[in-house]
Amino acid sequence: MLILLKRMEEIKVDRLVEQLQAVAQKKAQRDLKGTWFQGSQTYLDALVDEVFEVKTELQLSRKCFLEDELADLLWNIVCLLEHLELEGKVEQKQVFHRALKKYSERVTERLPYETWNDVKARQKLELEKEYGKQ
Repeated sequence: MLILLKRMEEIKVDRLVEQLQAVAQKKAQRDLKGTWFQGSQTYLDALVDEVFEVKTELQLSRKCFLEDELADLLWNIVCLLEHLELEGKVEQKQVFHRALKKYSERVTERLPYETWNDVKARQKLELEKEYGKQ
């Protein structure tokens, strides 16, 4: 029963991410028509600002404000991914796949004798090999 409840919660989170991505897709189309938008750099700059706001809220210990600032951080990441994909620089789905692979290997699939840094070094070599094939 606990496993079923956990899976249902995962589905809810997946759906939330999909809904957020759908809103970001609409926002991206508006961005392209606006005069303020400076490409994906717009969202990179916003991420820097939001990190400082998250740090501030952590110090102030205001839960709802912290959650709100974390939401802004997440929003800017989703918007950044959307625009980087529109610019042909990344595939969003591939970014999610890479994140899952990377951290699964470092956390849940690591061999007993391996350290985080061992896995990280191996992954860096794998990326160099992949890059060499491009």
